[in-house]
Amino acid sequence: MPAEEKMRLVIIILTIIILSSALRAEKLTVYTYDSFVSEWGPGPIVEKVFEDKHEIDLQFIAVDSAATLLNKIILEGENTKADIVLGLDMNLFNAAENSELFVPHNIKNINNKLTIPIDWNSEIFVPYNYGYFAFVYNNKKLKNPPHSMEELITDTKARIVIQDPRTSTPGLGLLTWMKALYGDNAQTKWSQLNKKIIAVTKGWTDAYYNFFMAGEADIVLSYSTSPAAHIIFEENYDISASAFREGNYISVEFAGILNSSKNKKIANQFLEFMVSDDFQKVIPTTNIMYPVTGVDLPEAFNKLVKPNVIKLDPKDININKDAWINEWLNAP
Repeated sequence: MPAEEKMRLVIIILTIIILSSALRAEKLTVYTYDSFVSEWGPGPIVEKVFEDKHEIDLQFIAVDSAATLLNKIILEGENTKADIVLGLDMNLFNAAENSELFVPHNIKNINNKLTIPIDWNSEIFVPYNYGYFAFVYNNKKLKNPPHSMEELITDTKARIVIQDPRTSTPGLGLLTWMKALYGDNAQTKWSQLNKKIIAVTKGWTDAYYNFFMAGEADIVLSYSTSPAAHIIFEENYDISASAFREGNYISVEFAGILNSSKNKKIANQFLEFMVSDDFQKVIPTTNIMYPVTGVDLPEAFNKLVKPNVIKLDPKDININKDAWINEWLNAP
């Protein structure tokens, strides 16, 4: 091959490599919570599959809890680096919607794919998993666990650890759960429950591992799916969750595209990917939650209690949340 043709071939190859790198360098930034991107969370698997499929750089940026996600993007405003926020739940739905920071997605017929136990009508947000807040205990140590919120408050002698509603998704879930059950009488019930609570932690990890699993607490505020992790990874059937007679508060987690994003086409592709089998089948064994579509569940999920749904109108939560937090803080 003449030298001139060799040089032309080298230039063509280099051009292809440069163009491929440029395409790969296109970046989608997703804000989420830290457990989602941990080595045992869905993030690493989701990142690899999506990057391979769409030839882009998917970057997760994590905060310490889902409860701080909304505050972060509100503070950053139009200057945020995020294209997508993933990890908000129904207690923050109305506040997120009213922030006007999010733009409608373009996924068609999303409701036909969903199997969540509540109606989903949002044109802005797309759910990716759900679960139920629950009180979790060791069934070998606690022989008479509470079967209702009323029993938890009035009858149990167990040591309880919960999370702060100002910094934790389960903590806020309990706040709204109590309000849904007791309304104007919630503060009185908090006063009674506080006598059993030995610690209020900033986040879930501290409560679950440093108190409950360490034996410092008998009952921890968590999710009804938490026992599945112990079954799947430890073959440990000693951890159980209570399905309360009154029902358990539901948590649906979702993602949305920010209006400031310059990558809305790819962002929409990611939201559509979220409800695909490739994403959904990862959820039960990594996020330890229920998928939002009809993918097969691990056998461990057949061992779980499935509570009845309790929920409040997201608008009521947004309007009253600060007052409810003050009510909790000032419970005598």
